[in-house]
Amino acid sequence: MQAQSVSSLNIQIKSLLETTFVSIFVQGEVSNLTYHKSGHIYFSLKDADSVVSCVMFKGNTKNLKFRLELGMKVQIRGSLTLYVPRGSYQILCSFIEPFGKGGLALAYEQLKVELQDKGYFETSIKKPLVKFPKNIAIITSNTGAAIEDMKKIANSRYKLCKLKIIPCLVQGQSAKEDIVKAIKFANTLDIDFIILARGGGSLEDLWAFNEKCVAQAIYESQKPIISAIGHENDFLISDFVADLRASTPSNAIELALPNSKDLLLYLDVIYDDFDKSSKIILDKKSKELEKYSALFAQNSFLKSFNSSSLEVKNIKEQFRLNFSAILKDKTKNLEEMLRYFIMQKDSKKEKKGFVQLLKNNQIIRLEDLSINDEISLESLSYKAKAKILNLEKQG
Repeated sequence: MQAQSVSSLNIQIKSLLETTFVSIFVQGEVSNLTYHKSGHIYFSLKDADSVVSCVMFKGNTKNLKFRLELGMKVQIRGSLTLYVPRGSYQILCSFIEPFGKGGLALAYEQLKVELQDKGYFETSIKKPLVKFPKNIAIITSNTGAAIEDMKKIANSRYKLCKLKIIPCLVQGQSAKEDIVKAIKFANTLDIDFIILARGGGSLEDLWAFNEKCVAQAIYESQKPIISAIGHENDFLISDFVADLRASTPSNAIELALPNSKDLLLYLDVIYDDFDKSSKIILDKKSKELEKYSALFAQNSFLKSFNSSSLEVKNIKEQFRLNFSAILKDKTKNLEEMLRYFIMQKDSKKEKKGFVQLLKNNQIIRLEDLSINDEISLESLSYKAKAKILNLEKQG
């Protein structure tokens, strides 16, 4: 019997393994894990008694949603092959999932922890939304029911805002790249913020919004983003990174837009408050004005002038009364002096034989008398009655 080479033996064993163990399903614990720079993953799978080498080539790693970790228990689907240079066999992995837990669920938890550690979920970096937006970009499928519901609600709530629809894939292997591209495009538009929307579905259907590249695009967006993916119970990585999470696409519109009916009611309240406040202020100011007007009137020029005029009038009246009293007194004195003078004069006349003629108790001149007039002759000492019997003009 002719001996064969080691290489020949290993090639025969390789052929036998690859044709016999075309499909295997095995579970164990990950050890000796290496993520190679080429993109391949090398590791060992072991249990309490044995160990086997494993490799997942780069072409299959795109289906691996989570990251392998040392000590992780996994289930592997694949086939057996033999590495001829070393004569060691290994499992060619086509599919790996965590043992007892779905791969997507594990990938979700791993990415959530990673991004949380990087600060992607911090409340302090969340960007505020404009209360009265003029333009909103909605990134979603243009064929789904979600967009029609959003348009209907937007039209009934607040017609002053324009919706810019950016259609993109929201499901499938290429969806993540399409979503990233749409977010970057929306940031070039004149909009107030972005709504990232998709209707409900399974975890696999919604998975594009759990991808790291999508989370990165949301985090780097200059425009605020509302994440509105799936139903109320669905929580995606995009929900945690976004500036605001909406339970559904319809809820996103309700959060994004004010309700015009509420605004009208609010305007009525403002009007009533303004009317009441205005009346209170006007009433208060009117009372203050009356108070200051009264103070002004008391100290005004017109009041001072009227007061001075009254004072001048009183002074004039007092002067007139005083003057009249003085004049009366002086007149009386003058009359007394005149009477005294007359008496003195009459006294002198009496010494010379002169008397005073009176008719009807009024002094009268001799030339004014007529015949038969009855007169009185008075001196300082005597008074006599007489009747004119004859009246002649001398000379």
